[in-house]
This record gives sequence, structure tokens and C-alpha cells, in this order.
Amino acid sequence: MALKVIGAGHGRTGTLSLKLALEMLGFGPCDHMIELIADPSRVGHWVDAWKGRPTDWDAIFDGYRSAVDFPVFEFYAALAEKYPESKVILTVRDPEKWWQSAYETIYRAEPGIGAKLALAGRAVFDKRARQIIRLFGNVGRLWDGIFEGRFEDKAFAIEKFEAHIAEVKATIPPERLLVMRVADGWGPLCAFLGVPAPDVPFPRSNSRQKWHARLNQGVMNFEVERAEPLPGYPPQ
Repeated sequence: MALKVIGAGHGRTGTLSLKLALEMLGFGPCDHMIELIADPSRVGHWVDAWKGRPTDWDAIFDGYRSAVDFPVFEFYAALAEKYPESKVILTVRDPEKWWQSAYETIYRAEPGIGAKLALAGRAVFDKRARQIIRLFGNVGRLWDGIFEGRFEDKAFAIEKFEAHIAEVKATIPPERLLVMRVADGWGPLCAFLGVPAPDVPFPRSNSRQKWHARLNQGVMNFEVERAEPLPGYPPQ
């Protein structure tokens, strides 16, 4: 199926909350980095994208109606061209708070030597472990590529963050783009997607504490967080 919604926002801008909200509104399943960790079988296609080779986007997003977070946001323009009927959502956040949150979570998610050795040992007989190793072997492009190895330089990282926001706004036509803070809740999102706002709280997920708790489970025990469509919100 073709993607209906493409997320162009960096991680730690409320992308997991947006994932759950989209699924509740019938735009799920929604792809997210946690889905790729839980099922890294698509990593080969992503490696093609990262290396600038022809990429089978339909294979990457087979079964998904929407996609957000890393590595999706890096390819938002190519995906918007591939799926011309899709809409693009750019999640944003106070830049200082975004940097602090990203620094304390995804940037510092390097597993310890014990975890690396255990994963390497398991990879001998476990294909999924090998795929996870390959996945994380390429995730460094986020820090070494997009942020040029200077993410710890807060001013530089924020400059890159804000430049990405400006680029998305300049690339995607206004009628096809929603710039959203998850604190805005259902109103702007539902108006943009053309569905009624549900009478339930907007999902709030992936606080720093919850993120660390998920990481402590270990990548081989990673669980995907999904939401069922609300009554009256059929698959879109």
C-alpha cells in the first residue's frame, strides 16, 4: 500500500506520540525506528538508501500506511515524490529542549561492551542479531553524517536542526505540509488529515524515563508500541 503520511521531523520531537495518534486515526500501522529495531529484516533496503543506491521503497513500507522518525525523516523529499498523494508532517519542538532530550537518550544509546559481545556471539546462529548489528552499524550516519560528528556542540546541532526545519518548509508545498507540536493535540492534526477529532486524550509516549526503560530491555527483546484504530476510524 502507498504511504498516506510521511513524518519529516527529527527523533525526540514527539514522533512516537505522533505514530500512536496516526494509528488511532486509522493511518496505521505507522513505521518508526522502534519498528525497525523490533524487525530489522528491511535493513538491506535501508542500506541501499543510505548508500545512494536504487531503493525499493514499496518493500520498505510494505504493510504500512504512514512512517515517521529516523531514518524516514532523512528521506522525506524522496518519499514525498514517490508517494505524491501523501501528506507530510513536520514535528517541531523548542530547539534547546530537543537537543537536551536527544543528547540524554538517542545520542547516548551506545550499548556497553558486554551487550556488544553478547549480540556478536548470538549473531553466529541468529539472523535477526546479524540484521540488528548491520542496522546499528549504519545508524552512526545520523551523528557522523547529518550532524557531521559534532552533535555534542549544542549550538551547531541546533543550527542543523533548525536548518532541516527550514528546508522542509521550503521543499514541501504549504497545502501538503503540517508543522506540528504534539502539544497542539488533535485539532491541527485532524483538520490536516480531514478526519474528526476524537474525544480521547492525545497520546503522550516515549518520555526519557520510558525510553531508558525500553532500552534496558535490550535490543533482542525490543517491543513495538502500537495503537488500535479508534471506533469509527477505519483504515485510511
